[in-house]
Amino acid sequence: MIVDERMVTYINSLDTGNGEFLDDLERRALAEEIPIIRKEMQSFLKVLLQIKKPARILEVGTAVGFSALLMCANTPAETHITTIEKYEKRIPQAKENFRRAGMEERITLLEGDAAEILKELKGSFDFIFMDAAKGQYIHFLPDVMRLLNPDGILVSDNVLQEGDIVESHFAVERRNRTIYKRMREYLYQLKHEEGLLTSIVPIGDGAAVSVRLAAQKDRYDGKA
Repeated sequence: MIVDERMVTYINSLDTGNGEFLDDLERRALAEEIPIIRKEMQSFLKVLLQIKKPARILEVGTAVGFSALLMCANTPAETHITTIEKYEKRIPQAKENFRRAGMEERITLLEGDAAEILKELKGSFDFIFMDAAKGQYIHFLPDVMRLLNPDGILVSDNVLQEGDIVESHFAVERRNRTIYKRMREYLYQLKHEEGLLTSIVPIGDGAAVSVRLAAQKDRYDGKA
């Protein structure tokens, strides 16, 4: 945990929930050990969405659809969400949750590997939520930048790896070293990318919030 556990417990004790359907979905997901965004990240995401009011959202990593539905609940009725998931076991669960919530018309679920789908994806998005395989974030970034609108927001979740990100390479378990290396590269790129303004926030397991600078749009469209 990257923030004092007592502090996190206190902050979460103030939370008012997300409504009966989402609260029940969260309980079921946690009971089945399905990873969903943490409570403190949920609150942070809701505030960002209320500020931005995006018309088109792209989510990389659907799981059972909790975060997509949370974003639906905190955006205007005309907002549409495109979400990508490759884990076959989770796809029917997500679809069923979208149906039960009555949000099928607002959410498009793309099935398959995000790296392949992102390369073929057209259009643009006002808000992109990255919550997939952490070692792939750095590989997704060029297409994410191409798809993100000027003044658009990119939120990357779980970027501090339970604090491992600040450890020596040799202090990290061998099986996690590739992800560790790639995440450090990703965060460096976010902070040094000319077309982005990024803040790394120690909330949940760490979140990077990046704003696409409007003046840099042409660089990623191949026009400069």
